[in-house]
Amino acid sequence: MFGWLRGKEKKTLLFADNQAAFAYACQCHYPLLLNAHVPALVMEEGRRGADGEHWYRLHLAGPDGIRKIWGCTMAEAPGWPEIGDLVGFHIVRIATELPEEASLIGYIACRLDPVLVGETMWRIGTNFTPPNLKPELHW
Repeated sequence: MFGWLRGKEKKTLLFADNQAAFAYACQCHYPLLLNAHVPALVMEEGRRGADGEHWYRLHLAGPDGIRKIWGCTMAEAPGWPEIGDLVGFHIVRIATELPEEASLIGYIACRLDPVLVGETMWRIGTNFTPPNLKPELHW
């Protein structure tokens, strides 16, 4: 009788692997906005920064298809992704004064499981955000 109080059941899509999940994410046209978590595929490992951050070459699922960028984990991250992982890239700043490849400034926030819940929410497998990171306040 009170089933109408509950929200609609969200359908869940399971993908065979991270590449299949990323291919689907590329069709979702994720907007590149501040504080957005955009799905990305880790393609190669780069250098390690002076503060302990790990750099990776990413393929980002942007609104116009794949966008190639460099992204890193935070210095105090409790873990790191591996090549072939589907990750969530958190956009902190969009620097329009820089070249397109370097214009998205952010960090790798989490490893995503190849499971889509609803239309655009990916299930988080491992969180890479440091526990001491304070949330951003918006007034």
